[in-house]
Amino acid sequence: MGNEQISRRPLTTRDTKWAKSTARWLGNMGLRPNAISILSVGFACLAGAAFIGAGRTAGLARAGLFLAAALGIQLRLLCNLFDGMVAVEGGFKTKSGEVYNELPDRFSDAVILVGVAYAAPGSEVLHALGWLAAVLSIITAYVRALGASAGTAQHFVGPMAKPQRMALLTVLCVVMAILVAAGQPLNLVHPTLALISAGCLLTIARRTRLVVRELESK
Repeated sequence: MGNEQISRRPLTTRDTKWAKSTARWLGNMGLRPNAISILSVGFACLAGAAFIGAGRTAGLARAGLFLAAALGIQLRLLCNLFDGMVAVEGGFKTKSGEVYNELPDRFSDAVILVGVAYAAPGSEVLHALGWLAAVLSIITAYVRALGASAGTAQHFVGPMAKPQRMALLTVLCVVMAILVAAGQPLNLVHPTLALISAGCLLTIARRTRLVVRELESK
């Protein structure tokens, strides 16, 4: 994780006692921010694999895989929180921190959303929606980083930034686990991916507008 002023997403969670205590404990245990960033990809792979498995199973096993995907998503987000806290509050920033801060996140977004594309059996529409959502999620981050490289502030606006995408997918996982366990055939994966894709398009448009406006005002 690199420079705090340049690339940190505003998060109120950083100010909580449990987050500060956990970040301090991780630093004392010898975990460094770059390693935590890489670990986030592992948890994203867990979520993606669980989604794919959910598309190939049924019954309680499928419900369990949706819950496993939710767990993987949340652990990924915790890594995203603590890599920055260990780096900045813990004083373990590195010169290459920005690379480790950004690149693993792009892999994580893609792995999770492509996994969702296969969370239901045999649906070409679902596959297309998942891949589209993955591509658009990466473009949202690209626009933010592009603006920063051109000299603007980092614009983290939504409505479908990473926290919102992951929150929506977590809710999807929990609801689908309940529906599957109850034997209900309702499938919410398609509309969720469609909502994420539409939200990402709007996010790209908003961020692009902010970047262009800031550049033109200089």
